[in-house]
Amino acid sequence: MTIKAYGAHAGDRPLESMDITRRAPGAHDVQIDIAYCGVCHSDLHQVRSEWAGTLYPCVPGHEIVGRVSAVGAHVSGFQEGDLVGVGCIVDSCQHCEECEEGLENYCDGMVATYNSATPDAPGHTLGGYSQQIVVHERYVLRVRHPEEQLAAVAPLLCAGITTYSPLRHWKVGPGQKVGVVGIGGLGHMGIKLAHAMGAHVVAFTTSESKRQEALALGADEVVVSRNADEMNAHRKSLDFILNTVAAPHELDDYFVLLKRDGTMTLVGAPASPHPSPQVFNLIMKRRSLAGSLIGSIPETQEMLDFCAEHGIVADIEMIRADEIEAAYERMLKGDVKYRFVIDSATLAS
Repeated sequence: MTIKAYGAHAGDRPLESMDITRRAPGAHDVQIDIAYCGVCHSDLHQVRSEWAGTLYPCVPGHEIVGRVSAVGAHVSGFQEGDLVGVGCIVDSCQHCEECEEGLENYCDGMVATYNSATPDAPGHTLGGYSQQIVVHERYVLRVRHPEEQLAAVAPLLCAGITTYSPLRHWKVGPGQKVGVVGIGGLGHMGIKLAHAMGAHVVAFTTSESKRQEALALGADEVVVSRNADEMNAHRKSLDFILNTVAAPHELDDYFVLLKRDGTMTLVGAPASPHPSPQVFNLIMKRRSLAGSLIGSIPETQEMLDFCAEHGIVADIEMIRADEIEAAYERMLKGDVKYRFVIDSATLAS
């Protein structure tokens, strides 16, 4: 089936309207008419070849929500009309240790929603800046939010699970003091989720102007990281830090804020490395530096259900498909609160 999409033919060319082909649903496939797709910073990195290995034409987008329009003969968990989502994963080997443990996000054969090899034309996956997608049922998520919130649910499929997974893995909850570094697409979700989990949340920002915004999102305290006195006031006080910043910065500034046995987990993915931390900031208090990659399919469903139960959605700004280049430039400047979402109805206009 030929559908409309928005993508680029080269890293130095702007995104434009194009026709792409989707496969007919197989026995275990779910066909989804896409209603909205969130815009992730990863989309920009990949489509502009800031990350190695971009395959063209590149159609980004892995924060997808919509309605089921067809199902394969052996699909039992979904039916036409269901509200569903698709995140960063559309396939995996399904038989390795990670897949058998429900950790497909760490499978060496994970197939990303865009820019991964696939038998489908043109030989690699094409993402959610499109009218429709066909995905194996194993990688489709059920959306239980009210339909009127559907656009704001879209960013949960990446920004939501990317922050939820480490918070759950490191058992964030009541009685813990948790730092969230960066108040953007990822950080604003980290604040909301950590707050809903019952933690005392300290938000870190470089901008004084974001202080009230962070408090409104659920932070208990806000620290302007350029203010040495504010930073020093939190030395050795945090149990866990979720670092969402996607630009190189001094990690040592935050290590010293952790208690003994505290962990800082990185989820932001900068195009160039962070400066190396001082080893003594780790070994003197048995602190840990960790990383986390999105989340598994079962975990993503758990996150969506948790967010539906607690009334959590992303703060979004809706755009037309032909506004994506302007949105990228604004995103680079931090000029969005806090996630752009494409209205897929505009792809055909």
